[in-house]
Amino acid sequence: MASDALTTRTHTTAAAAGRRRLLSSRAGLTLLAVVLSLISLFPVLWMVTSSFKTRATVTDGRLIPQDFTFQNFVYVFTEVPFARYLWNSFFISTVITVAALFFHSMAAYALARLRFPGRERLFGAIFATLLVTAPVVLIPLFLVARELGLLNSYAGLIIPAIFNAFGIFLLRQFYLGLPKELEEAAVIDGCGHWRVYWNIVLPMSRPILSALAIFFFLANWNAFVWPLVATSDQDLTVVQLGISSFQTQYTSNWNYILAAATVAALPMLVLFFIFQRQIVESIKTSGLK
Repeated sequence: MASDALTTRTHTTAAAAGRRRLLSSRAGLTLLAVVLSLISLFPVLWMVTSSFKTRATVTDGRLIPQDFTFQNFVYVFTEVPFARYLWNSFFISTVITVAALFFHSMAAYALARLRFPGRERLFGAIFATLLVTAPVVLIPLFLVARELGLLNSYAGLIIPAIFNAFGIFLLRQFYLGLPKELEEAAVIDGCGHWRVYWNIVLPMSRPILSALAIFFFLANWNAFVWPLVATSDQDLTVVQLGISSFQTQYTSNWNYILAAATVAALPMLVLFFIFQRQIVESIKTSGLK
């Protein structure tokens, strides 16, 4: 009896110690997550609060503005065609995102499900382009766009940005995880590859497509180098080039820059909060860790 009681107390003590270690580990991870979140959010908070400062106080080092003003936003929308810049970025990013999802999903489905000679080599060649950085192809891309007459046009801003190996790779990995039985049943019912892709594969791809839509839209909303090289027309200026226009030769109007950056960041923040569940689901289902 005494031995059984001692064994029970030992197990109870060990279980209590394990629970304490688990709680301590969880508390440490929670504290680390809070600290990292604050570090990530602080620059955004600084940008928003500084956008309400005057030019004389924008670099005073204070988080809370002493001279609160809306004139920075008034200047941004009245003295320069910033609404036009926002529309250009929205239109270009939307068209690129829709076209990229359509073509990338078709290419990824073919590389994941269809059997044809050279499939693996073709995928390897596409995947290898991820190792080539954007500055390397900037000059050849500019020369090709000039020869095709795409400079200073929406087509020149849209077409080169549609094709990206990252989207094809991520969608292919997702399609490889889909059960083949669904496609086999559809083929038995008389469906061709197009109907299988359109009626079965695409509806099942909503989580990963939603996440890719966010990534593509954000990348093209923040595009700077290619629009700077490919356009000189004021009517085609995108929002990032518009923000850089507040920098003069000798100084920078940081109050206007921060106000414009705040306006440009708001759509992205709203988009992320709306689709954050789809982003998390896509990461879970695509095999990324």
